[in-house]
Amino acid sequence: MSAAGLHLIVRLAGERIALPAAEIDSVVEIDLLTPVPGTPQHVAGLAALRSRVLTVIDGRAALGLPPGGVPPAAEAVMLSHEGHCYALLVEAVEDAVEIASPVEPLRAAPAAAWARVTRGIVAYAGETMLVIAPGSLVGGPGVHTAEPVNPALTSTA
Repeated sequence: MSAAGLHLIVRLAGERIALPAAEIDSVVEIDLLTPVPGTPQHVAGLAALRSRVLTVIDGRAALGLPPGGVPPAAEAVMLSHEGHCYALLVEAVEDAVEIASPVEPLRAAPAAAWARVTRGIVAYAGETMLVIAPGSLVGGPGVHTAEPVNPALTSTA
């Protein structure tokens, strides 16, 4: 169990989820995306923002779901991971909120798409939301991070 604190509430793959604000650089709109041939399906392309090149990650595809596509002025969460800048495409950015309740361990295994990226759950405004490690989406489906985001429910033993 850990302290919750400030979180960014977003919608991804039809779910409201909480991203720890300390792991987010900013929220941006992606207007122009340049596809990159030969990249994995979860890499939507490259985008330029404030003199930086961002690798744009399709959040749905990173979960192993069908890609969500890139609408005009797509909302994305910008983060740094292992020294590189990424923009994680989400369906909607709702709000940045202070969550007083602690992050609790999961009580049951989440759907397979969420298992490797979920840190736990948190209660906010009468709703229980998954707390996601945003950097764990960068590698795409099938790539497990060094950070054990939920060891009790993701172990294969």
